[in-house]
Amino acid sequence: MGEFSKRFYSIKNDREFRFLFNKGETSVNYGFVCYFKKNNRRRNRIGIVTSKKIGNAVKRNRSRRVIREAFRLFDHDISSLTAQRYDFIFVARAQTASLKSTKLLSLMNKRLKPLLIKPGTKT
Repeated sequence: MGEFSKRFYSIKNDREFRFLFNKGETSVNYGFVCYFKKNNRRRNRIGIVTSKKIGNAVKRNRSRRVIREAFRLFDHDISSLTAQRYDFIFVARAQTASLKSTKLLSLMNKRLKPLLIKPGTKT
């Protein structure tokens, strides 16, 4: 696809969000809540949820930006380690807007990577 390919693929349908909330696995930490499930697509997909509890529009947009940037780097790592692809939904928390994307990336590596790449399984 070259240099003009999409940076990430979004989950946009309410039906897909609800499916992941109900059937997906969960990882919770102080930076975000993540729901994820295997998919049969060629790419990992992401959905980001920010509620008004986070704060005003500036804080909600910053939360989305830092999650998106951390996921961009995380997606590259996961795609190179395993052939399996996933759908992710990240729910921002109150502290997300004040965190750096590198901190969120380290949380993703620490909490999500062991759940996605289980030891002893062939990729």
